[in-house]
Parts: sequence; C-alpha cells; structure tokens
Amino acid sequence: MSPQLLTEPLSIYLNDHLTGAFGGAALARRMADTHPDSRRATDLHRLARDVEEDRDDLVRIMNSLAVPVRHYRTWLGLAGERVSRLKPNGTLARRSPLSDLIELEAMRTGVEGKTALWRALRSIADTDPRLDPADLDRLIRRAVDQARTLNGWHQAISTGILTGDGTTSDRDTDSKPPL
Repeated sequence: MSPQLLTEPLSIYLNDHLTGAFGGAALARRMADTHPDSRRATDLHRLARDVEEDRDDLVRIMNSLAVPVRHYRTWLGLAGERVSRLKPNGTLARRSPLSDLIELEAMRTGVEGKTALWRALRSIADTDPRLDPADLDRLIRRAVDQARTLNGWHQAISTGILTGDGTTSDRDTDSKPPL
C-alpha cells in the first residue's frame, strides 16, 4: 500500500526545484556560451545540455505526479539568473575572472540541491508506482557526476583566480576529485 503524498507540500517542493532548474539551465547555457573557445568548452556545453534535460525530466515527473507547473515560477528562475549578472565583480567594462568562480559556485549549489531532490523522490519511489526508481537512480548518478565535474573545475579556477597565477577557466583539470 502506498502512502498518500501530500499534494500541497509536494507541489511547492517540486515547483521550488523547477524554479531553480530554469535558473540553473540558463546559467549553465550562459557559462558555455561565455567560454566557446576554452579547453573546457565541450564539457560546459555537455553540462548545459544535461542541466536542461534534468529540468525537462523534472517537468515530466511533475506531470506523472499530477503536480501543476507554476509557470510564473519558471519566469522567476530565469529572472533571478539575469539579475545575478548585475553583481559587482571588480570590473565595469569587461567580464571579471571572478565571475567564473561565482557562477561555478552557484552551479555547484544548484546541483547539490538537485541531487537532494532526486534522492528525496527516490525515497518514495518504491511505494509510489508513478515514480520510476531506475529513472531516479539514473538522475542521481548524473547529478553526482555533474557535482564531481564542477568540484574539479572549482579547485582549478579558484586556485588560479585567488592566487593570481593568471589562469582562469581555461586551466586544464583532468582530475575530478571524489565527492
């Protein structure tokens, strides 16, 4: 017998994550577009596609759970990403290398939240036939891989920016430390 999901808390929870997913997808796409010629460009574009797919998977899951998408919330996520571009970054006329670090930290935070979302849904998937445990396991693995990638980039970028050794987002980071 499956426990009854509380509709209102579930709707709020999933729409909160969807708001973040729209902002995160926009940020990931902007990060990829900002560095089209970097050694990391292919990985950035793959990350952006994965984050967009995760957002679409969340909408699909919400539909399967009969949770309505609050469209005004998706606009809030997009607006929040755009407003975040206005933060002071130490330069007025050009993009600051510090922007790379701040954006990376925002993406890491979003991916950690997304991982928690998939795990929360996975915890009820065995008792709710509308949720596919294997699909949620796949989403968890993808989020963990995204976090590992972002953590590796963060280490290289933060070192380059904060020590002033001249390297920023183009620094080669083949090693991805475990979470």
